Amino acid sequence: MPGFIQIIEFTTSRFDEVSAAVDAYLEESKGTRKGVRGSQTKDRDKENTYVEVVEFPSYEAAMENSNSPETTAFAEKMQSLCDGPPIFRNLDVIRTDEM
Repeated sequence: MPGFIQIIEFTTSRFDEVSAAVDAYLEESKGTRKGVRGSQTKDRDKENTYVEVVEFPSYEAAMENSNSPETTAFAEKMQSLCDGPPIFRNLDVIRTDEM
């Protein structure tokens, strides 16, 4: 199934606050956000490093989501909680296999 995945790597020593901000964003954007699945992960090898994997039905849906007021406010909140700028990877899905 084609789609689009955005991977966001960030560092923070304030993960509990980040988690609360994610919860608030999910509540505020209910019914309007375009993502279909999100996974938050912690890097075992890099202290205070996390990776968020967000799946979208298409690149266009992801860009529409990025431009929403809720996402803009969430991105600003996240930036204030992180130890530096996030690193983004924007990936077109070309193949998915069930394992």
